[in-house]
Amino acid sequence: MPYIKKEDRIKFEKMFEELPEMETKGELEYCIFRLMKRYMKNKTPNYSNLHDTTYAASHCSDEFRRRFLDARENYAKKTNGDV
Repeated sequence: MPYIKKEDRIKFEKMFEELPEMETKGELEYCIFRLMKRYMKNKTPNYSNLHDTTYAASHCSDEFRRRFLDARENYAKKTNGDV
């Protein structure tokens, strides 16, 4: 998952600080796709590496859903009542 050691995060901080705001889903998808391509840049395009790349994106999606989307759904359920 995305929880790497704090000292390992340092090398990415400047990139994220300089990244402009993304305003559309398309821009977010573009950035995610470019990161995946960058990860694969110097790797052999074998099954294992391609699998790792797609599953990293999938696992991040799962974590985002768990932390944010599920919390929003639980709030709506509490506010509006269960179905």
